[in-house]
Amino acid sequence: MAEKIFLSKNNRQKSGSIVPRSILWPFILLTSCFAWWGLANNMTDTLLAAFKRIMSMSDFQTSWIQIAFYGSYFCLALPAAIFITRFTFKAGVLLGLGLFIGGALLFCPASKSMNYFHFLAALYILAGGLSILETSANPYVIAMGPEESGTRRLNLAQSFNPVGSVIGIFLSKYFILSHLHSATPEERAAMSPEMLRQIQSQELAAVMGPYVAVAFVLIIIWILIAVNKNMPRASDAGSPLHLRGSLVRLFRRRHYVWGVIAQFFYVGAQIGVWSFTIRYVMKELQLNEAAASTYYLASLILFGVARFICTALMKFITPENLLAGLGLLAMGLTLIVIFAGGYGGVLALVAVSGCMSLMFPTIFGLAVRGLGGETKIGGSGLIMAILGGAVFPALQGGVSDLLHSINLAYFVPLICFVVVTYYGLFACRQKVSPVRVEK
Repeated sequence: MAEKIFLSKNNRQKSGSIVPRSILWPFILLTSCFAWWGLANNMTDTLLAAFKRIMSMSDFQTSWIQIAFYGSYFCLALPAAIFITRFTFKAGVLLGLGLFIGGALLFCPASKSMNYFHFLAALYILAGGLSILETSANPYVIAMGPEESGTRRLNLAQSFNPVGSVIGIFLSKYFILSHLHSATPEERAAMSPEMLRQIQSQELAAVMGPYVAVAFVLIIIWILIAVNKNMPRASDAGSPLHLRGSLVRLFRRRHYVWGVIAQFFYVGAQIGVWSFTIRYVMKELQLNEAAASTYYLASLILFGVARFICTALMKFITPENLLAGLGLLAMGLTLIVIFAGGYGGVLALVAVSGCMSLMFPTIFGLAVRGLGGETKIGGSGLIMAILGGAVFPALQGGVSDLLHSINLAYFVPLICFVVVTYYGLFACRQKVSPVRVEK
């Protein structure tokens, strides 16, 4: 069945607009979700530094945070696609937000139990909600207008993702990292169990606070979306699902298959770069976690600004050319991070975020071109590729522990950028037939 696009005949004629005026408010509501999952993603990145100090963990042990978080993305993306095919994109958004809220609220009992694995379970549920939310929202935004402007529209929506990321880092810096006790692992090991438990209890309560606060704000967003009667349908709700046939057709699309591969490596690079930014800055500039997080915040601000710039540049430069060019630049900057170190290495690490700004939505938009009725299942594959965020940071943490060098560990994201650049230069450049729209 061809994709049933909600746009009216009048709106279809306005193919030059990125977002049809008639659905501007629903688009704003949906775009707000991009900011909220950006907040959750980047607050999670700072938890690696937090739990490393709170529980005196190694880099590999803290990487289990990313394994739980992005492993959940992988597990729930395909069920999410099946769900929104059976129901609607809006139902998927509401289900995802609901699990997001539930997982955030579970930080409260986890902080009381003071058990690392309870936090991992809460993160798994929270990230499962994000997986469903992203699987629904990304193709939903693309469907909100002409296909030829779909990649630009998704880049516009994704431009608000780093706005949430900056807020998340602000919350982490001032409400989590700044409340960590300055005691080193050696000093903590010498403390009495009662004193250590008291310090950890205060630190874990600081970890809990921002997550619970965010949950209450999200309840308001959930209600606003639920009661909005103008949210476009843009769904084949109730249509039969032929999963096997869809997968066979998708695997015949070279630009799609390579898009999933590129997305897997890109997310691995992004999470690897950001997860160990604070560690890298602490080592190179001899700062504590709270001070080092300022450079992480600068990375995300640059990431957000660059995404708006790249969205504007797509009026003049094709998405694939921008992707390839910034991929090459990211490779060069990562080499500086590895071999230069010092303040120059830190600045290069911050600049890498500017290169990464357009990569996720551009890979997503290029990969789903021409998929038609397979867009939902295809989109779930691209969200499942977020599993790279669990695999590569763990590998990067293992390299850091093995070689006793966070600098050399950045060879892992360097390899990832090579794959992304290959996709922009060669693998995505395939003509695809346009989607047939039912009137």
